[in-house]
Amino acid sequence: MSLVLVPGLGLDERSSRRLRELIPGVVARLPGMGRPEPVPSLHELAAALRAGLPDRPVVLVGHSQSCQVVARAAHDPRVTGVVLCGPTTDPRMRPLRVLAWRWLRTAVAEPWWQVPLVLGQWWHTGPRAMTALWRTAAPERIEEDLAGLPVPVVVVRGSRDALCPADWARQVAAAASRGQLVELPGAAHMTPQTHPEQLARMVGDYWPSVRPRTSA
Repeated sequence: MSLVLVPGLGLDERSSRRLRELIPGVVARLPGMGRPEPVPSLHELAAALRAGLPDRPVVLVGHSQSCQVVARAAHDPRVTGVVLCGPTTDPRMRPLRVLAWRWLRTAVAEPWWQVPLVLGQWWHTGPRAMTALWRTAAPERIEEDLAGLPVPVVVVRGSRDALCPADWARQVAAAASRGQLVELPGAAHMTPQTHPEQLARMVGDYWPSVRPRTSA
């Protein structure tokens, strides 16, 4: 079984480097998510993700805005599990003033050591692709894509994540027939980058065939 990670909005493989040092996995870079290219429809993004999956069972891991793409692609028969870290399609967040306020509250809760790393990834992907991805994915209803999904779905939320509030995370988990919510105390939104050890252990608990390496 393989772990396939899809970076969040504007991010790339650097955001999951420490996680992949602990647990084997590959990164699927898509337009707006590590690739500074025109962003197609959500259906096309999901199709591109499915086309790049290996011919063996996989656990798909989405982060932030890529959770919507992962949820849409997860009906592929090769997908045996889904991890959604901080899904950000809460419809209450579509007004710009709400998005800005939640982003600010979350940003001040993140550890400052990661700021240069995040900015470097955003610079590479570029504001045009990032804005296009937000406009493409934000209006979609992730609950509809999760409905009827037969595989386990684990929604991971940092306890200080205002971009993915607790009631929204519970709603997303409840949309899947085998959905569960895991909250990481003290974490904010960038959980793959800031809390790789906890994520690696959680994946190993749910899918023992994807065994984390021992942390140094």
